[in-house]
Amino acid sequence: MKLASNIAGALLGLLFLTFGLNFFFNFIPMPADPSPADAPHKLFMAALFPTGYLAFVKVLEITGGLLVAVPKTRNVGLLLLGPIVVNILAFHIFLTKGAGLFEPPVLLITALSAFLLWSGRRAFAGLVQP
Repeated sequence: MKLASNIAGALLGLLFLTFGLNFFFNFIPMPADPSPADAPHKLFMAALFPTGYLAFVKVLEITGGLLVAVPKTRNVGLLLLGPIVVNILAFHIFLTKGAGLFEPPVLLITALSAFLLWSGRRAFAGLVQP
């Protein structure tokens, strides 16, 4: 189980590190989106880009990805990345009406996060017990 957690942590860290750094260095080109300009997901992203909010989230993704990749700091990284994973899912469910929800990166991030949360559930038990 420890080996599986280490592999999952390394993969999740690599995913968040890659997509976080891509925001700043643009080494993975974004495909053209054929949806209209007034689509809810485009309006949402149009609000995040110029305000700097998305850059802040991407810095948290990079930091969380680095922390999750190291076994000793994995739980702190999961605490940083948890709300980001929930927002990724909420974005695809509510704003794109499910489009992109079953894309490999989204599925992989969700599955790896859930697995790491489950495998470290004893460490997080103190957060939910009175």
